[in-house]
Amino acid sequence: MRRRGVEEDVAERVLDRLVEVGLVDDEAFAAAFVSSARAGRGLGRRALAVELRRRGVEPEVSEAALASVEVEDEEETARALVARRLRAMGGLPEPVRVRRLVALLTRKGYPLDLVMRVVTEAVPATDGEDCDPDQLSG
Repeated sequence: MRRRGVEEDVAERVLDRLVEVGLVDDEAFAAAFVSSARAGRGLGRRALAVELRRRGVEPEVSEAALASVEVEDEEETARALVARRLRAMGGLPEPVRVRRLVALLTRKGYPLDLVMRVVTEAVPATDGEDCDPDQLSG
């Protein structure tokens, strides 16, 4: 409203009234956003926190909404993303698949330990050993 030239006291009264009647509810917005972004875009906790902050949600409200994200759910979502992406990577060499999957999950805000565990399980090394983290750079 400030950008549109509305006086500050008028804008404050309008916002207070909207909150009073339940039309502005940051807690409900944050919870709905977390649920929607996890289901639709497969975002991890870190990316969700960034998106909520970008949308002006207070850190306390954001943390409360993110508390609903269980570690098991986050891992399940990461596994589903990897499985879906692997289907499109059929002919690529193992180091390329690993690098791309790690990049995907990292961009989506998943913690590195979870990323490495999920990718290592999904793309077993061709020689039977765990994937080499040195293959991930580049």
